[in-house]
Parts: sequence; C-alpha cells; structure tokens
Amino acid sequence: MTMDMTQTVVPDAGPVRHEANEALRRLAEAHGVSTEYWDYQGHYAAPSQETLEAVLAAMGVRASTQEEIATSLKEVELAPWRRVLPPSVVVRGGASHVLVVHVPDGAVVRAKVDLEDGGVRRLAQAEDWTPAPAREVDGVLTSQASFVLPKDLPLGWHRIVAEVDTGRGLGPHTASCPLVVTPDHLDLPLSLGERGWGVMAQLYSVRSRGSWGVGDAADLTELLSFLGDEGADFLLINPLHAAEPTGHMTPSPYLPVTRRFVNPLYIRPEQILEVAELPGPQRSLVSWGAEEARAANHGADPIDRDASWKAKREALEVIFATGRSRSRQRDFDRFRAEQGPGLERFALWCALSEKYGDMRQWPATLRDASSAYVAMEARTLSERIDFYAWLQWVVDEQLGRAQRQAVASGMALGVMDDLAVGTHPRGADVWADPQAFAPGVTVGAPPDMYSQKGQNWSQPPWSPTYLARSAYAPLRDMVRTVLRHAGALRVDHIMGLFRLWWIPNGMGAGQGAYVRYDHEAMVGVLLLEAYRAGAVIIGEDLGTVEPWARDYLTSRGILGTSVLWFEKQGDGWPTQPEAYRRLALSTVNTHDLPPTAGYLADEHVTLRERLGLLTQDIDEVRTDSRIERDRMMARLREHGLLGERPSERQVVEALYRYVLRTPSVLVGIALVDGVGERRAQNLPGTDQEYPNWRIPLADGSGEVVLVEDLPGNARLSSLLSAVRQELGRGPRWGRDLPVPPV
Repeated sequence: MTMDMTQTVVPDAGPVRHEANEALRRLAEAHGVSTEYWDYQGHYAAPSQETLEAVLAAMGVRASTQEEIATSLKEVELAPWRRVLPPSVVVRGGASHVLVVHVPDGAVVRAKVDLEDGGVRRLAQAEDWTPAPAREVDGVLTSQASFVLPKDLPLGWHRIVAEVDTGRGLGPHTASCPLVVTPDHLDLPLSLGERGWGVMAQLYSVRSRGSWGVGDAADLTELLSFLGDEGADFLLINPLHAAEPTGHMTPSPYLPVTRRFVNPLYIRPEQILEVAELPGPQRSLVSWGAEEARAANHGADPIDRDASWKAKREALEVIFATGRSRSRQRDFDRFRAEQGPGLERFALWCALSEKYGDMRQWPATLRDASSAYVAMEARTLSERIDFYAWLQWVVDEQLGRAQRQAVASGMALGVMDDLAVGTHPRGADVWADPQAFAPGVTVGAPPDMYSQKGQNWSQPPWSPTYLARSAYAPLRDMVRTVLRHAGALRVDHIMGLFRLWWIPNGMGAGQGAYVRYDHEAMVGVLLLEAYRAGAVIIGEDLGTVEPWARDYLTSRGILGTSVLWFEKQGDGWPTQPEAYRRLALSTVNTHDLPPTAGYLADEHVTLRERLGLLTQDIDEVRTDSRIERDRMMARLREHGLLGERPSERQVVEALYRYVLRTPSVLVGIALVDGVGERRAQNLPGTDQEYPNWRIPLADGSGEVVLVEDLPGNARLSSLLSAVRQELGRGPRWGRDLPVPPV
C-alpha cells in the first residue's frame, strides 16, 4: 500500500488487550468489522475485544456488556424488516435486479421509479422468487414482497417509490429511497488509442519565474502545453484539495480540510480578468506582492506555503474589492448556484475560521453547523462568505483553462487529478456534516514492511451507515467537483472503497480493525460520475490487496497501479515486463520514495535510519536494498537495456524503457527523474522530522529547475526522447533533435 499522507506513527505500547468472545465477533461481522486478517508477514491476526468494542461504539452500536451485545445482535437482525425500502439502492445498468420490500402481512404494495429526467417506470412484481417467512417485528406481522428493476433503466440518479395499502381503511402510505443506476464497466476513451504515457509532478513544487513562491494553475497550464507538445497524454498532479484558509497551512495535500473544493493557493492573481481593470494604486499593490513572493522561486529551500498565501491573499483581497462587470457577476452567480449548499457551507466555514481561528478555539455554539448561532454568524459574515466563494470560482476558471490547453495540445487525458483518502479532523467537511464521519476513531494502516510500526493518518473515516442513508452523496459530490476539469482521476488507496483500517483513539496504529464498506455501491457511484465526466479512473492498489479486489476493479474498468520497485516474482526477482497488468498505470517510483537517483543511492534507507523509523537491523536493510538493486540491474542487462558501466542517467532511462516494455495501458514518468532530483517529497512515518511536501523541483546538484527551464533541460529531453523511441512515436510538434551529452 502506498503511504500518501502526513503520517503519525503511534507505538503499540499500552495495557494488555483481551481476546474477543464469539458473540462480540458475530456482532462485529454483522456490522462489517473484520474479526481476523493476515498481516504483512503472512501471520494470522485478530482485533482485541477492546478494539472491537471501540470500533462498534464509533458506529453507534453498544457492545460493552454481554446484555448489550445480545440486544445489538437482535437490532441488526431486525433492521431491514423495520424498513419498507432499503436506505438506498445502487445497481448496475444493463442487468435486472430484484428489489425486496418489507410490509405488514397482507398489505398491497405497488412500486415505481421516478427517473431523474422526469419520466416514470412502473415496476412489476418478481416471479420465481421465494420470500423469507413472515415474522413479527415490533408487534406487527411483517412479510416480504419483491419487484424487478428492469435492465434498461437509464444510468443516473433516480428514486424508488413504494405505495403500501394495509387495507385497514387508513389509506395507502408512501415510502421512497434513492436509486442509483451505474455503469457496469468504464471504457477507456478512444482518444487514448492502444496506450498512453504521461508525466507525474507535484504541482506546488514546479514553479516558474512568474510564480508566487509555489507552483500554481498558470504553471500547470504551461507545463501541460510543453508536455502535450512532447507527445504526453496526461499530467498526474498531487491533490489540489483545500487547506486551512488562515493561519498555518498544512503542507500535506493528503490532509485537506475538504476534498471537494480547491486550495486557492493555486490561483495566479495576475490572470484574473479583473486585474486588467484595476486602478493604478491597486495594480501596484498586486505587483508589489508578486515581486516579494517571487524571490523564493530561485531558491531550493523548502517551500513556505504560508508566506506565499499571505502575499497572494492580500492581492486577491484587492482584486475582489474592485468588483466585477454585470456579465462576470452573472458567471460567478451561476457557479455558486451549480455548486449549491456545499460551496456555501464551505465558504462559511472559511469565514468562521478567519474570525475565530482553529476550530478548537471556536465558541461551542458554532460547532454545530445547523445551529441558529451559525445562521446568525452567516448573516454577519456574508461579505467574507462571498470572498471565499469567489476564490473557488477563480481557481475553477484557471483550472478549466489549464485542461482546455491540455486538450488543445493533443493530450488524450490532460490533467490526471488525485483524490486523497480522507480529510482533516477539524476541517470543513467534518464540521459541515459531522454525521458522515465515525467519531472516536481515525484511519491508518497496520504495520507493513515500509512502516513497521503501522500508520495513523489522523483522519476520521466516513460512516458506512451514513453513506448508505445519504445515497453516497458525499462521495458523489466530491468526485463530481474534482472531475470538473480533469480527464482522469487517481484514487489514492482505492481499497478504502472496500475497507479501511480504523484505529480507536488512544490505541496504537497496529491495534485497529478493518471496517468493510459497500464496495459495489462505492465503486458504482465513482464510475457513474466518471462516465458523465468522460474520465478515466486509476486506483492506487499497492500493498496488501486481495487478488479478488484487483480482479473486481479490473472487471469494472478501473486501472490499477504498478510500481517497478514493488513488482516482484515469488523468488524476489523483479517481475518480467510481459507479466505486468495491462489495465494499469505503471511507473518506476512514487512520491513516497526518493526520486530514482536517490533510491539507487539508498537514500530511503539512510533517512529512515537517521530518524529511527526502522525496526530491522540497519545492516540487514542495507543488504536487502543492495540485493534489490543488483537484481534490477541484472534484469535490465538481461533485456539489453544496460551496459557494464552505465551513468546514472543511463540507468534511469533503462528503468523507464523497462516499464515501457510492459503491456500497461498507461505509463507515468516522474518529472523529478527527468531533471535528476534526488530528494524525496515525502518520507512515510514522519511529520515534523522531514520537510514533507515542501521540496521544490531541483536537479541533482540542488539547482532549482523552473518551468521555463524544462524545454532546454538536456537530461529531461534525453529521457522524453527515450520514452518516444521505446513507443515508436515522435513529439506532436517539431521533431526530435540530437540530445547533448549529460
């Protein structure tokens, strides 16, 4: 499994844990909590009694005594019988499905589907279907009936309506629930052809002379244009999710305050249309802020997001205050209407954060988003709410321009966005919709070979019960917004749609339990929104993933992820190219490893040793790393890709040629490898010990590489030429020129 967040490693020291009894285990399984699993060393493991009790409590299930367990077991058994319809229904289009309803025995029930386009489909009762025996539920004899959901229902968001008449003279009553009809399979776009290649970059790290100390949407546009001309089909970037609007901005793009909206740090102020109309004094304020921020572009020191945002924010305040033309205001109003209450609630949270700081400092009366106190604050802060909504409109416009440039340059996919696993525990998502999250637990990962103490990502998990009750609206709204200006979406830790490792507060990272989600529904909703956006979905499925889950994702048209250093045969040797998966995005490395030049120099070992992250003997780890490297070099020579005394550049290019010889439909080239960078963007298992997510793009000698430098960078040109040669392609514009020696 990849480790894409800012992690807090929590040791497993603590009180003795007890083995769970059979009744508790049955209750846990009934609520989707796994009571056994296999660890990364292949050993059987089981959550303790204390872990299961805490995880169930987070779901609202009482299980601290045998009496509570017995009562809760009965409750979970009766739950579906107490409802006429399920909380929501998610099905695949193109196949018929049986809908089971529960009604008083002897009642007459009719059902229909109200389609999202306004049409209506009456449902016929299912034939050759045997109901379960009637049973008494809360003093009412209850039976089952069934209807057929026809296979030709259109894809989309519909509603099932059931009319129940008990015949007791009370007249019929109505029950309803959402119906989501999803694609069975997501096809690759024809524009991609047989296969495609692209580049992977951390956008904040890729700066230009015009940047304000951090890479932004304007840099994204230029980078896409350059790579499109070079023949690339996509650019995979880090998540652009929003961070704290004031105070210290969390560096990790994988710990956002919301996954639905964008960090306005990525705005380029000068490209806002209204800047051209600014009076002289206001325009000078914007220019002065830019000049001060741009001084950081030429240094290789860690990126200071707070300084960049302070300068940008001051400029954006000036631009916002000048107002907009009537037509521009209308465009802004339309954007707010499209994004609906979600945007308004997020903008309100930003305004409250600006006024009161971290949520821990807010008055208690404001911690309930639906309270009258919050409504009063919203009226008082209306202008600030307008400002934060405006920021989202501006960054949305600039990202839209970037994707249009990508398509115009010939890219098949353009921007490949990234979706983080979760959100900040004191962020906008948790405040706006607290019922969507399970309290008292955080998400992480059990121990594995790269983080042998386990990981706690400090993020609250979605509640499976709430997701079903809301027809997966949080997932739908998030994916729909993220895909507004992207041709592909990488879903970090896609196994989170199947299960997540819940860690009760106060326990170590290794003392959690896996909680299962309705992956059929979750994946279906993801595919429906991707289908409507015309986007490709890539699932990061590294680490401990059951083979059936990978097969399932493949069957739904979701690409997997293959990383060269992680692809091993049973004997430990590198997997042969032809054995890689076709439906995958294959790469040499990830942002959780040092760039290839650093990896070859064992920097991942050296750093982990210095920071005390290893549990194995350092000599053993170094020996294992040397064996891994030697085997890879032998494999490259076996395929005629490497001579006896290669340079670092030649080794890097040989590794990419190796991956390009796989059948994988997508291949990703790390920009850091193209320029010779050696420093890792992220060191899993650290927070303050290493400048995670703050490393600007530089070459092997530590010299900063700007966007303007990329077309003339000899090492990058050589790597991109090698990619095209391996694929038998040329650049889209111009021709391959001789590459000067590196």
